[in-house]
Amino acid sequence: MRVHFIGIGGIGLSALARFMKFSGHSVSGSDIKSTPITKGLESEGIKVTIPHSADAITGQDLIIYSAAVTHTNTERLEADKQNLKVLPRKDALPIILKDTKNYAICAAHGKSTTTAMLSSILNSSALIGAISKEFDSNFRYIDEILAFEADESDESFILCNPYCSIVLNTEPEHMEYYNYDEKRFYDAYTKFLDIAKVRVINAEDDFLKDYKKEAIKLYPSVDIKDCQFFLKDGEPYTKFTLKDFGVFEVWGFGEHIALDASCAILAGLETLTIETIRKNLSLYKGIKKRFDIVKKSNNFIIIDDYAHHPTEIKVTLESVKLYQELINIEKKIVIWQPHKYSRTKDNLEAFKKCFKGCDELIILPVWTVAEAILDIDFAVEFKQYNPTFVDKVQVVNNSIELVKDEKVISTINNGIVVGVGAGDITYQLRG
Repeated sequence: MRVHFIGIGGIGLSALARFMKFSGHSVSGSDIKSTPITKGLESEGIKVTIPHSADAITGQDLIIYSAAVTHTNTERLEADKQNLKVLPRKDALPIILKDTKNYAICAAHGKSTTTAMLSSILNSSALIGAISKEFDSNFRYIDEILAFEADESDESFILCNPYCSIVLNTEPEHMEYYNYDEKRFYDAYTKFLDIAKVRVINAEDDFLKDYKKEAIKLYPSVDIKDCQFFLKDGEPYTKFTLKDFGVFEVWGFGEHIALDASCAILAGLETLTIETIRKNLSLYKGIKKRFDIVKKSNNFIIIDDYAHHPTEIKVTLESVKLYQELINIEKKIVIWQPHKYSRTKDNLEAFKKCFKGCDELIILPVWTVAEAILDIDFAVEFKQYNPTFVDKVQVVNNSIELVKDEKVISTINNGIVVGVGAGDITYQLRG
């Protein structure tokens, strides 16, 4: 089958494209601009058209487009002219995943991390919305057993054919999609669990604690004990005891890391021994853009983190605090790139609290795609932090330059700098 992906440079769609190519299909794609992801796809033999062009539509058997691609996209219009089969990503999932034994992980927070952990534990194929450092990709193929990062943002997780549904938390997010209807949002999570043969849940989540059907339940406050945080060869690790299964070590800092790992371990116990799980978990080395230490010297460290929701930012900064205590660097600077006006507006009060404890807050322009621009007065709303507003940041040798109106207005060369956001801040921090 000939398959074309519109928006192939996205972290999720690129993984699906790789999966389809490895499954024997002829794959092509397009995107707005060239990125490291699109270049990687091209090096793997996938033809990528930059930018979108009607010429890329050549009678393919199936056209799949990302959520960011609107009906006015030139390739979608051309595909309609050619009367081709055109599906959004979510509706294509049953076709792509139909032959897999799919361990699907979903949550507001932690799903990429847990998916990568579970892939390590199962030694399985993986489709992740991030780059696993274990195999330096968002995709790998081993067999039909799959660790899959499911997506609740558009209800696509109920279409992913889960054998095992794993839910870590259910904090309302992407509520604009659900028309701010919490019942519809939680009903989607219930269906995601109901359709699976095996279920693993965090039974202390406010919603999941009332789930009635049979499930493997984790009670973090009871089941996870003796959390310790330490450095191994300069890398962050968490050690913890899970139920009566003994002690585990996993890459990363924080009680949330222990929770993510525990859910992955419980899912793995369905088919593996506890000793195999303990051994395989050691293969997990983190994922890019999640507490990702991209530059390090004696008194200056840059950490890139995908956190773009207040809860995620708060947890990330708690992990940084643990790290500070071990490496003895006191100054903590946060560079925040707000992700989407709708998310920022919906969670504004929580955003105003989540940066508590930082020594300096630097705010970039809102990263937004295909949404209405809302009126948010960041200077007023975040005045308690006395923030610095810049257009971009750039890494030069062992420093970060803050750029406003094409001029460098300040330079940072000491302390821990934490970049948070889901836009292009990751490329700015990596130089």
